[in-house]
Amino acid sequence: MSEALQTDGSRLSHFPVSFFAMVMGLAGLTLALAAAEKVLRIAPGASLATLAMAAVCFVVLAAFYLTKMARHPQDVAAEWAHPVRIAFFPAVSISLLLIATAVLPYAPGMAKGLWIVAVALQAILTLSVVANWIGHRAFQPIHLNPAWFIPAVGNVIVPVAGASMGFVEISWLFFSAGIMFWIVLLTLVVNRLIFHDPLPGRMLPTLVILIAPPAVAFIAYVKLGGEIDAFARILINIGYVFAAVVATQLPKFKRLPFALSWWALSFPVAALTIASLMFSEMTGSMTHRVIGLGLLVFLLVVVAGLLLRTAAAIRANEICKPE
Repeated sequence: MSEALQTDGSRLSHFPVSFFAMVMGLAGLTLALAAAEKVLRIAPGASLATLAMAAVCFVVLAAFYLTKMARHPQDVAAEWAHPVRIAFFPAVSISLLLIATAVLPYAPGMAKGLWIVAVALQAILTLSVVANWIGHRAFQPIHLNPAWFIPAVGNVIVPVAGASMGFVEISWLFFSAGIMFWIVLLTLVVNRLIFHDPLPGRMLPTLVILIAPPAVAFIAYVKLGGEIDAFARILINIGYVFAAVVATQLPKFKRLPFALSWWALSFPVAALTIASLMFSEMTGSMTHRVIGLGLLVFLLVVVAGLLLRTAAAIRANEICKPE
């Protein structure tokens, strides 16, 4: 990646914040592998390897984007003003939240520090994005897409580690905000998908993001409450419903060229994998264990494919180009 950017300095100005969706996918895979290792009672080897990969990826991407902010602030401002790309800015804080969650079992002190920084950043980005949404510019229905869920998903991730660290009330605060915005945005996005023009081809993979909010909300709610009740069951089953809906659209994906938006496939699948394995562990449901392990295999294939396609796109200089 660095060589591709160094060959043409102008490429850095087109370095997209949506690249952090890659870190979300790798960190999600880390947590999914950790959940599987816990259920199967095996040593945490694979999850540690992917955690290292996610952490290195985050540091590299953060370095590139901070350099872009210093050298090309006008391009960062343009990305912030974009009605679609603005939703990807919270992917930075979400990535850090996920890494903090994965680090927690091994280095609680470091995880707590990362979590506090990530929560502060998540609060700032969420409020800033929402303020932008309801600010002076008019948005059109065509601008709506499932990527708009990203700020809401970030909020419900906060309790996943926060509840275990003892930050119960602030975890409930972020959980409540996430659920509220999820319900509002779900109504708007479904209306857009049904009654307006179809999603552009490169944005079609973002449909998978529909799975993430209920799956992550299930994990967070169980962490906060410590048990699986009726509401928890509703959340995880909504995740399965959306997974089935998205599955009906998968044949359309075969005709699409690769874009960074394809990384939207990874984290939602990881979230549903973790939710299924957690449900299995807490209830003894073998059905959910089979579902969770099956989703994990699918997730491994997806992430491996995305890494290969991303590497090929970087070598071919198809990344960080003006649109």
